[in-house]
Amino acid sequence: MITGRQVRAARALLNWTQERLAEQALVALTALKRLESERGLGVHEGTTDQVRRALEAAGILFIESGQGRGVMFLHETSGNETRQARVRRVRSPT
Repeated sequence: MITGRQVRAARALLNWTQERLAEQALVALTALKRLESERGLGVHEGTTDQVRRALEAAGILFIESGQGRGVMFLHETSGNETRQARVRRVRSPT
């Protein structure tokens, strides 16, 4: 499960506003604000999943290890490119 801190860090790496992420993830802005809150306000698991998927599609990798949690920006993608499209492109013969 991703944390609000990871979501905020991912948005910072992408230079996205909360409004843009809410739009990309197809979630309510208020739900995203709850997810990102320092107080750990609850949100539906589906909301968290949609936010995670939108960020991953934009090139974010969520990291969890014994030392903690974080995010990494793998690469820039075009705004409309999905993770599946990137996988197909990588696997395509050159």
